[in-house]
Amino acid sequence: MKLRLVTLALLAVASPVAAQPPEPEGEVYSGFGTEPFWDVTFEDGKIILHQDEERIEVPRPRPTTTRAGVHIYRTPRFTVEISHEGRCNDGMSEFEYADTVRVRFGRSRTGGLEGCGGGSLPPATLANTNWRIIDVAGFLVGDSAYVVTFEDGRLTAQVGCNRLSGPYTQRSHLLTPGPIASTRMACPPDQAEREARLTQLLQGPIRINYNGGTQMILQSDQGDPNIYLTLLRQ
Repeated sequence: MKLRLVTLALLAVASPVAAQPPEPEGEVYSGFGTEPFWDVTFEDGKIILHQDEERIEVPRPRPTTTRAGVHIYRTPRFTVEISHEGRCNDGMSEFEYADTVRVRFGRSRTGGLEGCGGGSLPPATLANTNWRIIDVAGFLVGDSAYVVTFEDGRLTAQVGCNRLSGPYTQRSHLLTPGPIASTRMACPPDQAEREARLTQLLQGPIRINYNGGTQMILQSDQGDPNIYLTLLRQ
């Protein structure tokens, strides 16, 4: 009897914990697709579908959930399927989203519309991304000339008048710039101060933090934590 109890206990410990299904979508939710362009919105207890200048509005039903965690909203006009299967690309940009959204008509399991939904995700890597600087260590900026780009293993940054560039490597959330070269134009005092802060940041490892899928904070990882950039993805 003791041996059986021990065996059952070991099996219970070894058994994998069942994955919890994702929570249903909130009161407000949106998805969209391209080629053709369409969008679907959850709001005020309704599902609203726009396609080819047509608007279809139906009451929002309670979803059913498949074993794969797909939420299915069935209505008399169409069915919306929302799956959380990883990164979804809209096919028109480099942005990726949390959910894949499918809209089906009638009983067909094929065809229909497919696109993305949920919140935008941070990029998997900085390679081939473009960012606009909105804050340099507490100095708010609104000039479109304040930018950082990452392409072909090099970063390029501009804070008003001078351009800085050099190689970089990225490992997870740590960015390590290589030797940085800069143009030598004389800048007004305010731009010179921001440029000095940016130059200081690029001297050492930089911690990458994301706020949602479109905002990024680059902060000194080993130096002064008050040296940072806040950027918006373009």
